[in-house]
Order: sequence, then C-alpha cells, then structure tokens
Amino acid sequence: MGSPSAEGPPSFARTLAARRSCRSYRTTPIPEDVLARVLAAASRAPSAGNTWALDLVVIRDPARYWDVTLPAGPRRAGFRWQGLLAAPVLVVPVVDPDAYPRRYAEADKAATGLGAGTEAWQVPYWWVDGGAAVMAMLLTATAEGLGSLLFGQFGHEAALRVALGIPDGRRALGTIALGWPDDSDPRSRSTARGRPSSSSYVHDGGW
Repeated sequence: MGSPSAEGPPSFARTLAARRSCRSYRTTPIPEDVLARVLAAASRAPSAGNTWALDLVVIRDPARYWDVTLPAGPRRAGFRWQGLLAAPVLVVPVVDPDAYPRRYAEADKAATGLGAGTEAWQVPYWWVDGGAAVMAMLLTATAEGLGSLLFGQFGHEAALRVALGIPDGRRALGTIALGWPDDSDPRSRSTARGRPSSSSYVHDGGW
C-alpha cells in the first residue's frame, strides 16, 4: 500500500475545503434520507467514557423557533440575514452536563474522581463532545450538498428550553440551520479576517 496523502482522502479533503457558513436558503424541503444521514453523523463523534449525553431537537417548522428568538416586528424586518429565516430545518443540539459525573461515578471510571460532580471537570467534556458532534453534522451536510450554519442562542436559551420542552439541567449548544443554499448568501463581515495558516498555530515538538 502507498503512504496516505498528507491531506487525507481526496473526497474528505474536498468536503472539508467546501464547508462554510451559509446564511441564505431556499425553502425547498430536505429529503428525509438526507436529513437522517446528517443527524446520524452526530453519533460518529467522540464521547468521553461513551457517555453519549447528546440530544438533537429537530424543528421542521422554523417559525416556532423564530417567534421565540426574533418575534415579528421591526427587529425581524430589519434582520440582516433574511435568507436564514427560510432554512427549512433547524436543529438544536442539547447536552446533559450531569450525565458525565454520573458516568464517571461508575465502577470502571470511579478512580478518576470525576464522578464528584461537574465542578470536578477541569475541561467540561460535554461541550467538547457536543462540539465534535456538531462538526460531524456540518461536514455531512456539506457532503450532501446542503448549506449549514451553527449560530448562537445567546440570551434566548432559557426561553427556547421552555418552548421546546427541553428538560431542566440540559444545555443547548446553539442552533444549526440546514437547507439548500439559494446562492445569494451575503458574506459575513467576519470573513474578512480570513483563516489562519497552519504555521501560525502548529507548534511541532513544543510551543
């Protein structure tokens, strides 16, 4: 066998290079098999201790979401990303922080001391694992030809948890918009910052 390419399998390299944040969508529905593959990708992410404390709230009627976070009125009318409101599916990834100390209190993990509570975790792996699951979904969406966007809920998380019936103690990572790009996506001002070169963040052998 030949040595693997430094850039990985060509198809994956193309998918990774093509992934970008899409803020403008067509209202065309997403076929169920395509959506199922995007949602299933979350299960391919790492999970500390195989805790698997991620749930996905799939919203097929996005008006329910926007009526909570961006009610009809002048603010919605003046919203810069009107095309985002057309995304046919929104997904809210939800993690259960308390599941991690419960898992690590079990016999095979008890010696770590991480079963004492969430405060024992110097690195909150519910965020790490949840972020990895989100990235797997975003890349799968790109591979399927979909546009996608992870965006924050900020001050609306508590109201959304109530509106969506999310149990107490669970935390939403943000919201993922999914749909077919409408090719009129205005670029975010943040894109002017560009992407860093690997030489600026790779410290080979030490800092």
